[in-house]
Amino acid sequence: MTLEDKQAGNGRKSQQYLDEKQQANAKPVTTGRGEDSVKQEADEKCDIPRKVLKLYSWQEIRRHNHEADQWLVINRKVYDVTEWAKRHPGGHKVLNHYAGEDATDVFRAMHPKLDIVKKYLKPLLIGELAPEEPSQERNKNAQLVEDFQELRRTLEAMNMFKANWVFFFLHFAQILILETLAWLMVWYFGNGWLVTIFISFLLLISQIQSIFLQHDSGHLSVFTNSKWNHLMQKFLMSHLKGLSTKWWNSQHFQHHVKTNIYPKDPDINVSPLFLIGDIKPVKYGKKKIKCIDYEKQHLYFYLVGIPVLVPLYFNIKSIQSMYFQRCWADIAWVSSFYIRHFIMFGPFYGIFGTLLLIYGVKFLESAWMIHVTQMSHIPMKISTEENQDWFSTQVLATCNVEQSFFNDWVTGHLNFQIEHHLFPTMPRHNYHKVAPLVRSLCAKHGLPYVSKPLLEAFGDVIRALKKSAALWRDAYYET
Repeated sequence: MTLEDKQAGNGRKSQQYLDEKQQANAKPVTTGRGEDSVKQEADEKCDIPRKVLKLYSWQEIRRHNHEADQWLVINRKVYDVTEWAKRHPGGHKVLNHYAGEDATDVFRAMHPKLDIVKKYLKPLLIGELAPEEPSQERNKNAQLVEDFQELRRTLEAMNMFKANWVFFFLHFAQILILETLAWLMVWYFGNGWLVTIFISFLLLISQIQSIFLQHDSGHLSVFTNSKWNHLMQKFLMSHLKGLSTKWWNSQHFQHHVKTNIYPKDPDINVSPLFLIGDIKPVKYGKKKIKCIDYEKQHLYFYLVGIPVLVPLYFNIKSIQSMYFQRCWADIAWVSSFYIRHFIMFGPFYGIFGTLLLIYGVKFLESAWMIHVTQMSHIPMKISTEENQDWFSTQVLATCNVEQSFFNDWVTGHLNFQIEHHLFPTMPRHNYHKVAPLVRSLCAKHGLPYVSKPLLEAFGDVIRALKKSAALWRDAYYET
């Protein structure tokens, strides 16, 4: 029996086990305790005796949802994270987005190593939910929450969160080989047009694969020592990409915890340049706001959006973040990106020519990355805060692209956005193994599991922009 066969069999048994367990237990989940590991809950109970914990209702917890007063619930425990938010490695906004809410599943999803983060949680513990209170807010599907948490425990037992580091080493080696080949080409053949085109192609592939690997490093803990993880991220994002790591993490983690939710997800805050989804277009239309001709925004997407995202917008926001937050380490690492290029290509292209080479490659990279990143989000549900459960939020806001070796490689496995958003710390080489179980859970609870061909997904970005433009037009011209 092959490894894939064995894991597929485990998946079928796990789903059967899920269903049988629910039927056999026949107990409400509203009084369930300890959705995370037994070890974590036991450790927390050892530090603070149960009798000293205050009891809170959801009504009380919901009042603490402001930046100056932030409480959240994890595994029925209530934490005051107001002061800690300022020091949170993922940025203070990530915690603020969940203030006054249950954060059990998002907490488990975003932290690869609980034994490291739980030491920061213990001093923040102020109480727990009263026994009569449900484990989640009453507007959430408690059975779906329980099923999803059971699925996660099943996947952990199947070692689906264990990375194959040979895979990532080969990915890293690929990037270094491409960069070295580009440098050897120009040193050996000079700076002719054909050589420059070929060098640009090598650097383009290297830059695209670098962002995929950096994306992996931001979600996974490669090393046991957090300092080595931090150093690796700096190398991949700032040295290889020329962008601030701190800025990227803040933006990207907000996107993950509140995907496609206005105004918490920075990736969809693209107005007034573009209007996406069903809410902003109508709002702008009714207020008679017309910053551009939004009926042609799908054309502006190609003329403006694609050329400026990576080479202009990303770099400006990165520089602003480093300057205003005084991120000297990021400034030094980003500087090393340009120094390396000037050393490698400066003797042949000069300062201006090297900058032209850098930003020419970034322009081409931008065109690809916009399609790859937006094909799974812009056509999907975009809404204001509804405080849905973690599983529903991520499934409704993302979609997949059909698997193939080509699709996996050129998208960095971002063609499995559903699985990636549900399990951000899962290594991407395991997405296709867990996809059948996720699809099964979607079917059980009547949620759509959207998967489409690559070119159709690209086309849906334009179709979504046209749909939003039509909503704006109807609202703008209504009498």
